Amino acid sequence: MASFFVIRPKHLRYMKLGVAALLISGAAWLWYEQEEDSVPTMGAAAASGQERTIHLVTGEFKATGPDGKTIEAYRWDPGTIYAKKGETIRLSIFGVNGASHPFIIDGLNVKGEVKKGQETVVTFKADKPGVYRIICMTHPDIAHNGPMVGYLIVDE
Repeated sequence: MASFFVIRPKHLRYMKLGVAALLISGAAWLWYEQEEDSVPTMGAAAASGQERTIHLVTGEFKATGPDGKTIEAYRWDPGTIYAKKGETIRLSIFGVNGASHPFIIDGLNVKGEVKKGQETVVTFKADKPGVYRIICMTHPDIAHNGPMVGYLIVDE
């Protein structure tokens, strides 16, 4: 005796949803695989001698203290960046808050000034492993609405 499966309209609806879900999953997988192949890693940039751009912005926090006075603090965002030894870094910093942020990267002989509404770019080679401070000379400590200190970590 033969048995038959009858497809009814409500079954078609579920089949269409299943096919749509499979198509969307497949497209997402293909997109992810394509993106993964095109994104260089830190090691790849260092090994190939290519320059890698890292973007930072200046930021400000404001609050009112219990005495009614305004409290301000400035920072680099992100506060920590990473590089591989031997990598050439192009540091692009955009000034969002604060009129001027003259800065140094302690131990690397890198300096510059970020102004509000402008981009400042410094390029350097991360030759030695270590932790280097990115210090705003206008806001170096709490007494000057800081510390506006970021960190560059150079790994082997």
